[in-house]
Amino acid sequence: TAAAYLSERKGDVRALDVAIILGIVALPAALIYLEPDLGTMIVFVALMGALLLVGGSKVRHFIALGALGLAGVLFMLQFDTLQEYQIDRITAFLDPNPDVQSEGYNLTQSKIAIGSGGMRGKGLGGENTQTALDFVPEQHTDFIFTAVGEQLGFIGSATLLGLFALLIWRALRIATLSRDMFGSILAAGIAAMWAFQVFVNIGMTMGIMPITGIPLPFMSAGGSSLITNFVAVGLLLNIHMRRYLGS
Repeated sequence: TAAAYLSERKGDVRALDVAIILGIVALPAALIYLEPDLGTMIVFVALMGALLLVGGSKVRHFIALGALGLAGVLFMLQFDTLQEYQIDRITAFLDPNPDVQSEGYNLTQSKIAIGSGGMRGKGLGGENTQTALDFVPEQHTDFIFTAVGEQLGFIGSATLLGLFALLIWRALRIATLSRDMFGSILAAGIAAMWAFQVFVNIGMTMGIMPITGIPLPFMSAGGSSLITNFVAVGLLLNIHMRRYLGS
């Protein structure tokens, strides 16, 4: 919906347009936050920022949105709207020496699993590994990259990242080849969604991002995530095909 509205503006985005788009995104984002699912809500915010950037928003719009976002974060911290486990995740990320038997357990076990894979990994289905012994919680969903790092090592992990980079590059390429503004914004939004999810998911397993429930596209277990990503691929193929229409 936000992409369609931006395409109608044809790059001439005003403050009122940004406010309307913010309203379109705010309702589903608020409902998702109340579930609570802070990670998916953050994806909505990042996706909105990418759409506004491609749609032609001005720097002052992003400054205003940044100030509004900062006010929202301060509000959540001041009035204790965050869940206790969410606060523990942020505390563990900021603390250089978190309690490895409490809030720092997931991150510590994740780093051990990835580091133990070495260059070539320990092999798929190897015994006496973090993956086989279930030391890493939620390894089939949020922490799936730890299984890749441990079993396939640096080579396998780098290969996976290369495939993600190829996928995102192709999405951006389709955005540049699109014959209409809507297709360009939609394709760029899909690329931004994948890039953000990959960066946050893999980053949290290595300690450079706070732990949050964001799946790794095409890798994490979960039907809704997989269907969404396949739909995104279908949309990209359609945008790419439509560039020939009317030529």
